[in-house]
Amino acid sequence: MLTISDLFHLDDTIAASLFAGKTYPWEVLEGLSAYILQLGATLSPEEFDHPAEDVWIAKDAKVFPSAYLGGPCIIDHGAEIRHGAFIRGSAIVGKKAVVGNSVELKNVVLFDGVQVPHYNYVGDSVLGSHAHMGAGSITSNVKSDKTLV
Repeated sequence: MLTISDLFHLDDTIAASLFAGKTYPWEVLEGLSAYILQLGATLSPEEFDHPAEDVWIAKDAKVFPSAYLGGPCIIDHGAEIRHGAFIRGSAIVGKKAVVGNSVELKNVVLFDGVQVPHYNYVGDSVLGSHAHMGAGSITSNVKSDKTLV
């Protein structure tokens, strides 16, 4: 089975320390909210705005006015959150990542350069640097037959 070190370059995320002591990517998801709150509190106010409780946005990120950002979340430098994006919380969006129109995020880590440009649901997932999801893609921890994943 592939491990974190097989799959990811931890230099490509603000959340590198989240992965310390873990073997598999899904192990980081349970503690993600608490980690975001801890990390967010350490972010420089010269670099990150804090427009709402538990929400941190790099000053050079672009967030469209129609996007919803639910905390806890961190939007890193140069990221773009487009029209109609819905970030439900527990989300880290990496440097220069794109979260497109009608994309929903929940309990995710998007490494730097990730693109989820339009009509995607990304839940309970870790996407490595420069991953690209095509239109209409879904990641989820719920199977259509309702049995355990």
